[in-house]
Amino acid sequence: MQLTTADIIRKVRELEIKSKKLTTRLLSGEFYSAFKGRGMSFKEVREYYLGDDTRFIDWNVSARFGHPYSKVFEEEREREIIILVDSSASSFLGTTQLQKDELITEITAVLAFSAVGNNDKVGVIFFSDIIEKYIPPKKGRHHASFIVRELLVKNNNRKGTNLHEALKFLANAVHHKSIVFIISDFLTDSFTDALKMAAKRHEVTGIQVYDQWDKTLPSIGLIQAEDPETGQLEWLDTNDPLVQHHYSNRFTLAEEALSDLFRKSGAGLMSIKTDEDYLKILKKYFVRFNKHA
Repeated sequence: MQLTTADIIRKVRELEIKSKKLTTRLLSGEFYSAFKGRGMSFKEVREYYLGDDTRFIDWNVSARFGHPYSKVFEEEREREIIILVDSSASSFLGTTQLQKDELITEITAVLAFSAVGNNDKVGVIFFSDIIEKYIPPKKGRHHASFIVRELLVKNNNRKGTNLHEALKFLANAVHHKSIVFIISDFLTDSFTDALKMAAKRHEVTGIQVYDQWDKTLPSIGLIQAEDPETGQLEWLDTNDPLVQHHYSNRFTLAEEALSDLFRKSGAGLMSIKTDEDYLKILKKYFVRFNKHA
């Protein structure tokens, strides 16, 4: 359904109000402590004081002057948050209260309004099989509202997903360490090398969104299914237990491979189903993140 200008303005306002309520509960604590100030920049070298962390002794300077000197770091008070948003056709799937693209929109809105509420910059890269749009990082509520408007009117007509190219674009567009979220169903070709490179430079977290029909076929007889990414048609007997098993097993194997890829790349990953309370999952993830930080 095509949204009118009035619909978009109303929806942006609704998402802003909802995001503020959610971030008061979630992101005032776990999110900020997980990411804010984790970046450290070199400030100076000074003489070693008793109690200084020995890991930060500058051995070259110490050898030159004949007694120990320590490197001094300061927190990077301002961080940029970059959100990679999957805009491909597969995000239209949804059999519960939300479609995947609606869930992606809500999560992105929460992150965007939370970032600007903490005086951080936030930017967004929309991608499908191409880079759809890049919104460079800025501060301010109006900027977050603009991001949400773009989320609501984004083009979901492209069928494919190319996360490898999106991560390459990130590498070229964002040169300093940032907090990066990738929000997608991850129905895409290999992006192993690009993810590893991104995770070396940035704090990367993947947010996998999926629907129950991505995982389990309903028993509704013989159907002709179309792959939303490729457009390929296939007849499926959904009443056949073997067909259902293969369908479910394919999803499970893909999810295990995705989890393994993010872990080996040094990036975080959470999975959220369209009928789940995404706030609780976000909160649980950031609590666990803090414990291991």
